[in-house]
Amino acid sequence: MSRARRAANERKTKETAISLELNLDGRGDYRVKTGMPFFDHMLSLMCRHGLMDVRLRAKGDVEVDYHHTVEDVGIVLGKALREALGGMEGIRRYGFASVPMDESIAQVSLDISGRPYLLYKAAFPARGKIKDFDAGLIEDFLLAFTASAGMTLHVQVPYGRNLHHMIEAIFKALGRALMEAVSIEPRAKKEPPSTKGRI
Repeated sequence: MSRARRAANERKTKETAISLELNLDGRGDYRVKTGMPFFDHMLSLMCRHGLMDVRLRAKGDVEVDYHHTVEDVGIVLGKALREALGGMEGIRRYGFASVPMDESIAQVSLDISGRPYLLYKAAFPARGKIKDFDAGLIEDFLLAFTASAGMTLHVQVPYGRNLHHMIEAIFKALGRALMEAVSIEPRAKKEPPSTKGRI
């Protein structure tokens, strides 16, 4: 690897304070603390299955609502990913993963395209929650992440019964698809993978 694909990013607002360190060429080591145990668990799964090393600390007004912190974590992670990729020379660009989790399955397709877009179709139970974590926040996280990363992301969970399993499958699949998309293709030219010459 000619360049260390690492980034550090911070975001401070009146609602949140977030710091993140990212290494795309890691071993899946993570230290994640957001004040939301279920969200910590999901982000840790993404790191482990994506072989990304992540140090994330987030403090937010979770006593008011989880939304601000979840969304801002997505913003910071997306910016760090974009920064770590640099000029994107030689990356595979596209990633796909289909991950089963017992009775459920998640399918994630992504393109590090420079064009943010999220298609999200998850057959979650209406108003589903895991303890006090609202399942609807997953879409908010993914929207913020794709917008900041400049990524096209399609997430589909066509069926499932256990809400925890359904969301877990998303984060595992996202990690694996990211690992594929950011990996270096040894046969590729040392330039961004686009006929335009840039992404």
